Amino acid sequence: MVFASGLFSILKGKSTGRAGTLLFLLDCLALTAIGVFPENTRPMHFYASVAFFALFPLSMLLITAYFVLASRNRMAVFTFLVSVFAAAVWIVEFWVRYVPGVAIPETLSAIAASFWAVVTSFIMLRAASRSHK
Repeated sequence: MVFASGLFSILKGKSTGRAGTLLFLLDCLALTAIGVFPENTRPMHFYASVAFFALFPLSMLLITAYFVLASRNRMAVFTFLVSVFAAAVWIVEFWVRYVPGVAIPETLSAIAASFWAVVTSFIMLRAASRSHK
């Protein structure tokens, strides 16, 4: 959530950035809810999981739109590809059932979200350090 607040300060210039960051913040809350409601607290864990895995690609699509409008094409492509990957693992799972259970799609989607957040945080950190010189 701290990362989302920093992201908001960078993306607040356009409504797509604000909306994308708001969805990302809701996604962070859903991820927190997954921990608060472990698997044995059905159906709350299920709702929190669905919210997390649905909100992440949606927030990334809005943030992609921000990057396109801001002419940050490399970040737009990167964010879009992460969004597509995070959604595709679920779409393929529902169509093909390539694994029993949901652990593999959950892991792949969560890795995509983590990868995006880590890369983006390094880019934000580098930009902040340049602006202080």
